[in-house]
Amino acid sequence: MPMILLVRHAENDYTRKGHLAGRLPAVHLNQRGREQAQALAQVLKKAPIKAIYSSPLERALETAQPLAQTHQLEVRIHPGLVELDYGEWQGKSLKGLRRLKSWKIVQSMPSLMQFPKGEMILEAQYRITQTLHEIANQYADGDWVVCVTHADPIKLAIAHFLGMPLDTYQRLNVGLASINALFLDHQSVRLVALNYSPTLWDVPEK
Repeated sequence: MPMILLVRHAENDYTRKGHLAGRLPAVHLNQRGREQAQALAQVLKKAPIKAIYSSPLERALETAQPLAQTHQLEVRIHPGLVELDYGEWQGKSLKGLRRLKSWKIVQSMPSLMQFPKGEMILEAQYRITQTLHEIANQYADGDWVVCVTHADPIKLAIAHFLGMPLDTYQRLNVGLASINALFLDHQSVRLVALNYSPTLWDVPEK
């Protein structure tokens, strides 16, 4: 089975200030995020990485680029790795969103949730898991493949592959620039790392 490394993008000003970026364009890594991305590349510099895929959003691409340069690989953009479409929630503060009745649905019964003018969480889970199967099927046993994406897609994928009910996926935590690793093929899956964030890229705040 190939090893799939699910990497969350590094820090940006939206995550730093507690806002939901969603699919908004031009959300770039901040200085701390760029340092995290460089440190991530150093941590994985000796890994036998065969390919690097990324969400099309800038913060994911900018996280993937230092790793791609280290391994002399091209970043392959895959639309299936994109963040959830949060619709009218995009750009809003998490503090404000937590006051909404629908926030409780997202946290406790996400299988019933469709974001206003956005995506159903159930459909997003199907999208990301199908994408990862599609990618994994292209590689051989022992190949390592990096997929740089976002917190909710990673949590939804891991919940699915572990057989967790969708309504429990919010129990998982996926930190910025963290690595989540699993062996994956069409028959089985084995999780080998969850929310692995070495202190090497826990870059001190200025």
